[in-house]
Amino acid sequence: MTAREREVLKLVAEGRNNKEIAAALFISPKTASVHVSNILAKLNVSGRTQAAALVLREGL
Repeated sequence: MTAREREVLKLVAEGRNNKEIAAALFISPKTASVHVSNILAKLNVSGRTQAAALVLREGL
């Protein structure tokens, strides 16, 4: 996972949506969405909630 994806994952775990992630990282909402999709695929999870739970459980 890239450094940027780890940043996005942290924000996902905080419960932020793509628009909020985009604003926090100065990227477009579409770019935030692509990052989230890539993260979900890399973690082999089907949604943001599962990704957030994995972060909390595994300390990613």
